[in-house]
This record gives sequence, structure tokens and C-alpha cells, in this order.
Amino acid sequence: METRGLPVEVITYILSFLPIADRKEASLVNHTWYFAAQDSLRQENILYHIPATSASLAAIESLARRHVSCISLTNLDSSTVSRDVIQAVSCHLGPHLQSLSLRGSSMSETSFVHLLLACPCLSSLDLSGCNSLFMSGTLLSKPETISQAQRALTNLQELNLSGLRYLSDLSFNRLTGCAPHLTRLSLARCHLTFEFDPYRGSSNYNSSALLSFRNLLHFLKERASSIRALDLSGTSITLQAVRSLVQVEGLHLRELVLQNCRDLTNEAIGLLCVHQPHLTALDVTGCSELSDQAVLAVSARLRALHSLCLGKLQRLTDGGFVGVAELQSLQSLDVSECSLVSGSELVKVCSAPELRPNLTSLSFAFCSLLRDSSVLLLARSLGHSLRVLDLSSCITITNVSLQAISSHLLRLTVLRLAWCKELTDWGLLGVELLREERSHRRESLGQNPKVLPDSAWNESQRQHQASLQALQQLQELDLMACSKLTDTSITKVIRFPDLRRLSLSLVPEITDASLVAVARGCRSLEQLSVSHCGKLTDKGFMEAASSLRRLQHLVLSGCSQLTQQTLRAISRECRQLKSLDVSMCQGISMADVELFQAQNPLQTWIQSRFVGGADLSFTL
Repeated sequence: METRGLPVEVITYILSFLPIADRKEASLVNHTWYFAAQDSLRQENILYHIPATSASLAAIESLARRHVSCISLTNLDSSTVSRDVIQAVSCHLGPHLQSLSLRGSSMSETSFVHLLLACPCLSSLDLSGCNSLFMSGTLLSKPETISQAQRALTNLQELNLSGLRYLSDLSFNRLTGCAPHLTRLSLARCHLTFEFDPYRGSSNYNSSALLSFRNLLHFLKERASSIRALDLSGTSITLQAVRSLVQVEGLHLRELVLQNCRDLTNEAIGLLCVHQPHLTALDVTGCSELSDQAVLAVSARLRALHSLCLGKLQRLTDGGFVGVAELQSLQSLDVSECSLVSGSELVKVCSAPELRPNLTSLSFAFCSLLRDSSVLLLARSLGHSLRVLDLSSCITITNVSLQAISSHLLRLTVLRLAWCKELTDWGLLGVELLREERSHRRESLGQNPKVLPDSAWNESQRQHQASLQALQQLQELDLMACSKLTDTSITKVIRFPDLRRLSLSLVPEITDASLVAVARGCRSLEQLSVSHCGKLTDKGFMEAASSLRRLQHLVLSGCSQLTQQTLRAISRECRQLKSLDVSMCQGISMADVELFQAQNPLQTWIQSRFVGGADLSFTL
């Protein structure tokens, strides 16, 4: 059955899963080299991403002169170019590298060892997804190589081994044996065996066939005094395994990540809270068996907790937050995709000054039960501390919530309101009479005969409501699919000097006027997404491009009126651009894309699926 006329949101969602099939486009990816600053809770260093291309060789020498200490090598394989890049990194960057990521690389064991031995100061090593290194089982098998690796990894504190299909006890022991000072370990999505015991009482934990929990437990017992952070996300950890792990003598974890551990139970969380009371960060996102009982145990026992992630817990209700007042050190709370949570209990806690935690980050994304009344009270209570607020896909919130945010949360740096389709221009501008808020205030005053009449409320509201522009510290704003917004508000409100990331995708009514206003009012923009904004034209980009000099990532997919003139303006003015998405842009051809790439060979990765008006019909 052939289906035409699918909503653009559905098409966008489907296409996001499609691989890059075009060979030319794939080759364009390999001509990229770029760097990006990454926020980190543990360090403020800049992580430089270096792909395995010949164009990277000169860049590596330049980075060496700047004494860069954190890099990520991408697209490494057994090719000559990859070996040249590894040689250059070893020679120029190796002696002072502190953080090295080889995520997803397919490099040979010889190249890895060569690179490793050239980096004697490493404190962080990411080998996630590097399956080729562990497939043969011979990594670090030679005695002379082990002794050299021990010298190179003597300062290593963080090791990421997540997603390794062929990791065994033997290779795990060899690698961790060379790093005596590890404090952080990730085995997320590794094939850990919990039920089967291959050793049958033996103490020789060196199986070359599997990675066993028994061996991990042995490792934790030996390193109990130093291990502080552990990630076992995506494993089938059992109640018995949790019981054994949390009772390891001398083990005092600070951070534990157990995302998507489907077999994790309330009882297991209870044991964790009793035996590891010093935890400061706990992430149980997607652990579908957990309910209110688990969160109540956390509130009762983990008094030092700073960060708590409870996303996708479909059994969690507001009842689980009755004791959250006990978490006085809590700074970050994530309850995204908890469909039974409305926030009512959290509101009660935050409304009492002596009880509320100093939350700096709060996510209610996809919580469809969240109401304006809760957002209003939370905004009033958390204005002194909140920096990050995510209300994406909270489909019932209206301008009442938006104006509460604008009035009270003046310290916000990140605000996400994607798919909040009831928001309108008047909410952003701050000039609409909020009948809902007026009603709420009347309820709080009770049946007082002296309550202001409508005319007085009207005047009072107009004097005191704030527009979104009041949030002058914003660095990220997501208004994706807020489809009722138009030029009326965007041209007047989106003026933030420190804004770095902005999404106006799927806001179909905005025109060139909004684009130009945003460019001129947000000159610090590094990421801009305006996909499927069909009224944007070349004229707008030709006028706006000169104000977007800091732009690094631009998404224009589905903007049907754009042509090669937009590409020319971007090429001429946006010299720091690192990635560009022109998928489904009917007016841009593959020849235009190739010309743009030829003019910017070292800077830009281009996503160009279905350019030139491709037929997007689907056969179901």
C-alpha cells in the first residue's frame, strides 16, 4: 500500500533512523576535521575531535603547539591514513595527553599499543565499541608489552569499556592490571554473565570466553578502596548480584549508573541504599520494574545525593516523592517520560523554604500530567537556584507556564519547550491576560470579597508579566514544534547575547524576518536548527549570514525554498561551520552540495539525503 501526504513530523522521525546510503556523502564525512567544547562535570578541558584523514595531519601539529591534552580519534581503521594519524598523534600529542577517546574505532592491536605507549600521562581512556581490539583475545598478552603498558597507564583513573562484545575476563584482567589507580569504570552494555559460574569454586578468574560477574566482583574486592564510580547500564544484573556488589567490604561508591537494567527490583535498590549510603549520583533510567518503593528508599537513605535520574519509570507516581525533602543536597532531578508523575508532591516540597532542595537542573520532559499550576509554583520556589529546565512534550502546559518561567526563573541557562504546542506569541511577549493564573491566585486567597475585579486584574497583569526576553542568561533554547509561534514574537523576543543553541524547527509560520532578527539578536549562536520552516528563503539567509559568524552547526532540512544562494552565503560568512544538514531541500541539488564541500574541504560535514526534490512516498 502506497501512502502519500504523511505529516512532516512523521517523515522527519522516520528519516532520522535511515543510514547514510550515498557513497559520495559518506566520503564527505571523511574529509571533516573539527573540534567541539564538551561540558564535563569533572573537568573544563576542551575535547578535540580528530578524524582519520590526511587533512588532520597538519592540524595535529598545530594542536601540539597549543599543548592540547584531550582528544577523540574517529574513523580509525587499519588503513595507511589511520596509521599516519596515529603516528602523528603519538609523536606530537602523546607526551602530554591526559584524555584519549577511541570510541568505535577499528584499529589494530599493534597500532593501539603503539599509541598507548606514547601517552604516559593518560588519566582517561575510552575504548567503548572498539571490538576489533578484543576479538582475538591477545591484547596485552606479551610480557614485555604488559610491562610497557603498566608504565603508560600508571596514572589512569577513568576507563570506559562499554559496548565491547568480545571483552573477556582474561582481557579485562590484563587491561585493568596495568591501571592500579582506577577510580571510574564503565562496563555498560557488555555481555556480563550473572547466573552462570564458569569457575566452580576456582580462584583463577581468567576465562577467555566470557566476562563474568564473579570476576568483576573479585576486581572490586581488590580495588574497593579506590573505585568510586561504576556503570553497569544495559546489563542483566540480578538481585543476588546487587546484594554481593553493594556489600563488598571497603567499597564506597559515589556514582552508580544502572540505566536500562530491566531485572533491577525495588528490593535491590533498597539493599543499595542501605549499604552504599554515600552515593552522590544515581541513574536508574529505564529500569522498568522500579516503582514508588524504590524512590522512597532512595529518599530515606541517600542523604548525600546530588543527582538522581528516574527517567522512563512507568510505575513511578507522585507518591514516590513524598520523602524527597530529605534529599537536601539534591541538585539535579530527572523524571522525564514518567507518565504517571504530575509533580504535585514535588511542588509541596519546593513550596516550603525549609524543605526544598537547591535544584539546579529539573526535567519533566514527556510528563503529560504536568499542569500549569505545578509549573507556576515550581517557578516561584526555584527561582533562586534553577539553571536547567526541560518541559519538552509537556503537551498540556500553556502560556501560564511560560510567563511564570519568564517572571521567576531569571537565572535559567537552558530552557527546553519542544512540542509544547499550546504556547503562543502572547506567551513569549508577556502581554496576554492569564485567566488561569488569576483563577489560581483567587483559589489561594480563598473566597475573599475584596478580590480584585476583572478590570483591575487586567491592568495588574499587563504591568507585571514578563516576556521570555527577561531570561538574559539563556545559552540554550528549544522551541521545536511550538507551531503557534510566528514572527510576531520571534522577531521581538529572541534576543539573547549568550545564546549558543537555538531550535525553531517545525515552526512553520516564521519567515525571513524571524531569521534575520535571531541572527542579529543572538550573535553568539553556535547551533541553529530551522528544519521544515518552509517560509524561509535565500533572501533571509543572505541577510542573516553575516551575523552568524560563530555558527558551527546548522540544520536546514526540509526548507523547500532554499537554493544554492543560501549555500553561497553560508560558505562566505560562516567560516567556523562544522556541520550542515540540507536533507529534503528541494531547491538544492547534489551538485550544489559538492561545490559547497569543495569550497570548504576541511570544515564541514554535510547531511544531504533526498536533496533536489526526491520522492518521499512510502510503501507500507
